[in-house]
Amino acid sequence: MRQWLVWAALWLLVVLILPDAQAESRHRNQDGVRRRGKRWRDGQGFIWTSEGRSKPLKIRLVPGPKGPHTPAGTLTFYRNIPELQSSYSVIPGKQTQCVYRGLTMLDLAVWSPSPCVTCLCSEGRVVCDEMICPTMHCPSPATPAGRCCPVCMEPDSGLSPELSGDSPVPSHPKDHIVPLTQEDIQRIVWREEEEHREEERLRRKDEARKKRRRERKEREERQRKMFEEKRREEEEALRLQMEKEEEEWRTKTEEADKGQQEEESRMTEERSRKEEMEQQKEVKEEVWLRGDVFQMPSKEELLPPPVPTHPTETDELKEVAPREEEEEEEEEEETTVVLPAGCDISDVSMTCENVQLIHFPPLNIPELKSLSLEGNNISSIPAGAFNGIPNLEWINLKKNKLTSAGIDPKAFMGLKMLRRLYLDENLLDVVPSDLPSTLQELKINENKLRGIDENSFQDLSSLVILELEGNLLSEGNVNPRAFAPLIQLSYLRLGRNHFRTVPQGLPKSLLELYLENNLIEEISETVFNQTTNLNMVSLRHNKLDETRIAPMAWFNHRNLESIDLSHNDFYLVPSYLPKSLVHLVLVGNKVERIPGYIFAHMDPGLEYLYLSFNRLDGEGIEPESFFGTYHSMMELCLDHNQLIHVPLGINEMTNLHLLRLDSNRIRSISEESICDPDLQEETTLVALRMENNYIDAMDVSPSAFSCLRYGSSVVLKPQKTIQRIHRTRH
Repeated sequence: MRQWLVWAALWLLVVLILPDAQAESRHRNQDGVRRRGKRWRDGQGFIWTSEGRSKPLKIRLVPGPKGPHTPAGTLTFYRNIPELQSSYSVIPGKQTQCVYRGLTMLDLAVWSPSPCVTCLCSEGRVVCDEMICPTMHCPSPATPAGRCCPVCMEPDSGLSPELSGDSPVPSHPKDHIVPLTQEDIQRIVWREEEEHREEERLRRKDEARKKRRRERKEREERQRKMFEEKRREEEEALRLQMEKEEEEWRTKTEEADKGQQEEESRMTEERSRKEEMEQQKEVKEEVWLRGDVFQMPSKEELLPPPVPTHPTETDELKEVAPREEEEEEEEEEETTVVLPAGCDISDVSMTCENVQLIHFPPLNIPELKSLSLEGNNISSIPAGAFNGIPNLEWINLKKNKLTSAGIDPKAFMGLKMLRRLYLDENLLDVVPSDLPSTLQELKINENKLRGIDENSFQDLSSLVILELEGNLLSEGNVNPRAFAPLIQLSYLRLGRNHFRTVPQGLPKSLLELYLENNLIEEISETVFNQTTNLNMVSLRHNKLDETRIAPMAWFNHRNLESIDLSHNDFYLVPSYLPKSLVHLVLVGNKVERIPGYIFAHMDPGLEYLYLSFNRLDGEGIEPESFFGTYHSMMELCLDHNQLIHVPLGINEMTNLHLLRLDSNRIRSISEESICDPDLQEETTLVALRMENNYIDAMDVSPSAFSCLRYGSSVVLKPQKTIQRIHRTRH
């Protein structure tokens, strides 16, 4: 392609030059002598003549491929050759050729390497003619764009005389022809190569898009097949269940029919006692009409007490049938439960949420295991409230008006199966006493707890989760031995209280500790000495800085993997972090610097580092700041800072998945700042965000993101703009 373009350009040059030679030959006299006249050059490098005396052309000869430099002299080729038309040949195969700047020119080929120079290939030598501009006798000469010599300009119009129509220079069609230069030829070649690369890129992009579409269709087809198979299985299971239920219903119907027949025969035998039975039914209907009860009264309450007499044989026969009828009615009453409006019962769970209950309902459902009374106005729990539901495992009393004085000390004692108790958003000021020892989860968030004494959690050795957020607790009203009975406690939430220090006496079994939204100002060396199993600590929204954390507070912990220090007062990333740390959050601080080797001691290494919304700038990150994380870092967030370039060391992170550098002041991206071209390992970076900087996407090299798995995972838009000040050169 490139060779063909070169030949085409040479052919065009020859075609443009030949008419000049022909025009020059027509000016010769009949005896072969050329007519003399004044010559001048236009801005394209062509020579023209007019009547007048001629001057010899001064030229500068440049060396050809076969000879040395030739002294400056007069170019006699245009004068002495009698006829130029037949001597110009561009047919391949000529023996005499010239090589100019890597291009092979045929003999007598004429070209213009620049707008002011014309060259000729003559017998293996390259002869170049530099243009000499004539002296202009006009008040406002000017050089138009694309020309070498000045022309006379009209003062008012700003147009050249040639363009205005009254130029002394004769008009010629070659005035508007611009010969191709070497730069033009090279530019055409580059454009062709760029178009070829663009076509190849579009082709690969189209193939990738087709591949993704094909994979998506295959995935959808697999999902559809899985869905169809699952639907068929569900339909089959439903069919089997319906058949089973139908069989059970049929069996029950047969048994009911059989029982009905027996009942009818018995009723026939006892017709004499019909009046007594009618009276009992009337009493029963009266009870059903009452809507303020939750339990049917017993038969002893409905019937008058018996009169002690000596029963006769006839009386004994009369008493047998009513006793059997009463037993049947009692069985029917035991299976009937009357609920207040808005309540619902399903299997072993009962829900009465937001139904405006004022008192704890008297329930008698021994098989009940779950009870939710959330969102009511219950203010007290009497002593025998749970006598009829002793097998409860979960009680939800959130969002009521319970007070510590309103809960009887022995209210929960009879619940031997209770596992979870929720008392959030009430008015409790102390922890309820005598809670069941089987309790595993206790929530008393958003109350008015004013303290925790040594016996608050007595006998709760099975407790695993304890939440006391949003109360009035502090290190002054929490006894250091309050948590001692909680030998299995793993999860403790004390957020939104008034602690200034981490509370003392935390249980050894603790795995997760949440102390956010307190007033904590320091962390001493001894506060975490006993909690060697601690895995996660949240201290966000406190008043900590790097100088108030003791060096050995948690340095030797081997299980502490996550620390959240967001929204504190840190100016530096704190030193002496735990060796086992994997997840560090410092969002919303005032961090200006990441000291060198700050993460070097960690094993296996830091994997998640979040430093968004801080004050990091171009000098705050040292070349050794990320030392020790090159093979472990997976997510790095440095967005919303003041960085002016991509920090050093990022291109060495071989396991990085997510990188956020958006909303900074970065203006350029070098080819090696994010992706290391010498790294031969498989790339892992799948998401890169760099929007809201000052980056010009046209200046970014495509190889700068070569390590990303997918090009679409790079976010570069939108970018902020800079108002550039243009200075005029004087």
